[in-house]
Amino acid sequence: MRTTALRAARAALWVALPAELALVVCLVGGVRITGPVLLAVEALVVGVLALEAAVMWPLYTARQRAGEGRRAAALSAVRAVVPVAVRRLMVHELRALHSLGVWAVRRRHRIPEGALPFSYTAPQTGTMWAFFFASVLETVVLALVIPWPLVHIVLLVVGVYGTVLIVALHAACVTRPHVVEADGSLRLRYGALFDLWVPASLITAARVERRYDGGGLVRVDGNGGLDLAVGSRTTVTVELAEPVEFVRPLGRSGSARTLRFHADDPRAAVAALSRKPVTPVTPVTPVTPVTPERTAPFSPPGPPV
Repeated sequence: MRTTALRAARAALWVALPAELALVVCLVGGVRITGPVLLAVEALVVGVLALEAAVMWPLYTARQRAGEGRRAAALSAVRAVVPVAVRRLMVHELRALHSLGVWAVRRRHRIPEGALPFSYTAPQTGTMWAFFFASVLETVVLALVIPWPLVHIVLLVVGVYGTVLIVALHAACVTRPHVVEADGSLRLRYGALFDLWVPASLITAARVERRYDGGGLVRVDGNGGLDLAVGSRTTVTVELAEPVEFVRPLGRSGSARTLRFHADDPRAAVAALSRKPVTPVTPVTPVTPVTPERTAPFSPPGPPV
């Protein structure tokens, strides 16, 4: 019975989320949707949330009886019900919202001392702001044309949240740049969605190479190459001595021996990757030679006067 409920809760998430997204897309696109259909979709979402809560609560109480604390029991219940991809999307959104605060105080996320950050947002900045203004316009228009109060409130909340999320995603990219650390290691990032650390010992070569390929954010070719593209372009290629493991935004893992990514200043990034790490030299304290004391020559006493 419990297994059936878990499967039903997981399936309901995959049904309700696309339905809500399709509803918003239809309304934004000007498709005429009747009031009963809108209410049915919203009722579906509310029902899914109620089902999730009903399935999670017994799991939560069972983990508490097993001796786990409240936080650990809640995390166990969420892992049992919510699929990995949905959990990762929720974590990405929380990190992006946190980046808004970091961006507001003009700071960057985890830049070690002596490291060099390299931004990658230039190709997407214009597109992000275009999406932002379009989202603001759509939210205002929907707020004016929807006559049903409940649907009006729901779409207003969704519109405002979507607008904030667009800015948060861009803020995450600004505050989480690529980093070349002082020892020559490389950290590739794309906002809160992707993070890969490569030790300096594996980097054999780096060069400026401009490539324009269509596709998604993270692409893997058949030759062991990883493309972390921004605006469908990469500008830096890094060769590795052996493959490194990475995790895609939705949780799938892979490996790559060639890394291609975009940097707004690719020549500076290649120069930083090609430099040799400086080994600190311990200063040697000079030893002062000891000069032997000089004694006056012995003179025998003279005859008494």
